[in-house]
Amino acid sequence: QVQLVESGGGLVQAGGSLRLSCAASGRTFSSYAMGWFRQAPGKEREFVAGISRSGGTAYDDSVKGRFTISRDNAKNTVYLQMNSLKPEDTAVYYCAARSFAAIHRQQSEYDYWGQGTQVTVSS
Repeated sequence: QVQLVESGGGLVQAGGSLRLSCAASGRTFSSYAMGWFRQAPGKEREFVAGISRSGGTAYDDSVKGRFTISRDNAKNTVYLQMNSLKPEDTAVYYCAARSFAAIHRQQSEYDYWGQGTQVTVSS
């Protein structure tokens, strides 16, 4: 079992930055691929970024060049650095873990989820 707790969300003006953190319980964090997803009001949850067990990364085109995912296995934590934020980035952001080495863009491939953290970007 893995428990995930996100933090770092909030209200920011367009062009600003936020860093989300996702702290994981358990001693096997390093064996999981991790992902960040988001869900805006009235929309389906969508893939934002992922990081593999070995540190490889993948991004949705809408955030490429603005967001950076990273992980610190010693701290059992995955991060999402979000720069140049836009109003369309407003959503609840979720952290997820999957019991495989590789990233996957489908949310159904993830085994564990956090409760989400709200990010609101004002224009």
